[in-house]
Order: sequence, then structure tokens, then C-alpha cells
Amino acid sequence: MPVQAIAKGVRMSPRKVAVVAALVRGRSVADAIVILEHTPRRSALPVIKAIKSAQANADHNHGYKPATLQITEISVTHGPRLKRYRPAAHGRALPFERRSSHIKVVVDGEMREVKKPAAVKPAIKKEEA
Repeated sequence: MPVQAIAKGVRMSPRKVAVVAALVRGRSVADAIVILEHTPRRSALPVIKAIKSAQANADHNHGYKPATLQITEISVTHGPRLKRYRPAAHGRALPFERRSSHIKVVVDGEMREVKKPAAVKPAIKKEEA
């Protein structure tokens, strides 16, 4: 069962974030983090955060081994756009949009073995003399 994490409303253009996401598509989580830490793009930080969040979800909530996790899917879609105006010559205002992104990361790997609790032995009662 794959585990996912979604970073919504990241204040960067999806076109710019998608370039960085394509670098790590299909890689292991450990490799992806190393690659992104050495990528000189501003959009690398939110992608790292989304990948680490998916890793933490898989480890803590679903019992996956962190060393075996692979990125099975990473997608970047358009988020809400904020419409703004920029002042221009002759008193005009030119419209532009502040774009945002949604980053979805899906990871999968090996499950940890579930440890069964030790059986409780009945206590031996001492007889008072």
C-alpha cells in the first residue's frame, strides 16, 4: 500500500517546481534527498520537505522500513493563482498572476515486521506462614 504526502499552496510556479521534481522521479528516498540538497534551485526545498513528510508518514503511520522506500510517483500541479496588478507607464496597471503549486509524493517499500507483545506469565503468589 503506497503512502503519500501532499504539500499544498507552495508559492512557486509549477513549471519551475516540476523541473526539480523530475530529477528524483523513480529514485530511492535517500538518493533523492542527497540529490536535492545539492541542487541549486529555490524549488528544491519544498520538494525535499514533501519527500521527508512522505518518508515520515510511511515510517511512523504505516510501519515501512525507511531504508527501503522508493519514490513511485511525484507530481506537481497548479495551485490557486493570486491575481495582482503591476504599475506601468501613463497611469496604467498591468495584470499578472502569482502562481502556486501542489506537490504530491507517493512512496512505497518493505513493511517492518510487527513485533508481538510478550506473553505475560502469571505471577507466583507466596504463601504467608
